[in-house]
Amino acid sequence: MNIAIVGAGLGGLALARVLHVHGIESVVYERDSSRHARGQGGMLDIHSGQQALREAGLFDGFQGIARGAGQDMRLLEPDGTLLLQEDTPDDAPLDRPEVDRADLRDLLLDSLPEHTVRWGHAFQSAADGVLRFADGRTEGYDLLVGADGAESRVRPLLTDARPVHTGQNTIELGIPDIDRTHPDLAAMVGRGNYWVLGDRRSLSAQRNGDGRVRVYLSFHTGADWLATSGIPFDDPAAARARLLDLFADWHPRITALIAACDDTIVPRAITTLPVGVTWPAKPGVTLLGDAAHLMPPVGQGANMALLDGARLGQALAAHPGDLAAAVEEYEREMFERTSAAARHSARIQEMLAAPDAARRMLAFFQPSGR
Repeated sequence: MNIAIVGAGLGGLALARVLHVHGIESVVYERDSSRHARGQGGMLDIHSGQQALREAGLFDGFQGIARGAGQDMRLLEPDGTLLLQEDTPDDAPLDRPEVDRADLRDLLLDSLPEHTVRWGHAFQSAADGVLRFADGRTEGYDLLVGADGAESRVRPLLTDARPVHTGQNTIELGIPDIDRTHPDLAAMVGRGNYWVLGDRRSLSAQRNGDGRVRVYLSFHTGADWLATSGIPFDDPAAARARLLDLFADWHPRITALIAACDDTIVPRAITTLPVGVTWPAKPGVTLLGDAAHLMPPVGQGANMALLDGARLGQALAAHPGDLAAAVEEYEREMFERTSAAARHSARIQEMLAAPDAARRMLAFFQPSGR
């Protein structure tokens, strides 16, 4: 089987790894020039995806990079009222540990033969068993797997579904080396996640393994809000001042996190695919991860991508020489599993956008609401 995987994200690499465990080689085509070509983002909450790492033979390695303390959580209202504080005992099981996305990706990359990932291959199109890349190169394939994320170029081969704006816009900032530079804020944030939920606005702070705290400001507004908000993204100091103005009615202890951020300011419009996207089986092509089921960023996406990769790899190993049967088995399970996860994610997204988001999330996180 000549299996071509487009995209060296978590899902694509998990697929390549599970195939390798079963003695099946594949090729991963990635547009980035190297694994270090760009940052990989912040921490991930890995729960159901742990099963995929077991199936990939990487669970021990995962435990070595997972942060149990990352399970800590603090939930507040904008006036500084602490609604919930969960501190994880040192001997607690790693049910939902945080792990740095870059560390997890490196774990997967290091588990593959060096020639598996071909860097600098920007996928352009595919037809009649031939991949075409932006620089004119071509490669053959028997099975093409689109693992190329939200703006997948492989997806149109199977469905005309496109990501749509959710009404949420997020701005990422960060405080480097917070324990040294702002020990008071470090103590306030704690070891894991710090959430403040208000009326269609939120602030979350996430401690990373490298000592950086990533700060995310979310606004549940219109699709064009980033362009009309008056935030000068090309001027970090002025952008911070504008953001502080947008949160002027919040407790100053909370907004101090914004003031302490460095010049990294990244705006993002949050998009999703419609819940329950499916497509008729097509010989030789399938999708996984965000390419198949882009969800709100509320803790399911990475887990589903890892499981997609593992499940597809197992199906291919179970049906040697019968790609159609393997893909049909995988897609049937994937559609059902990820539709449930997408519905769950949509419910959480709806709670976060509500005027009483903090109280709704408090009820969700209480034992009776889990």
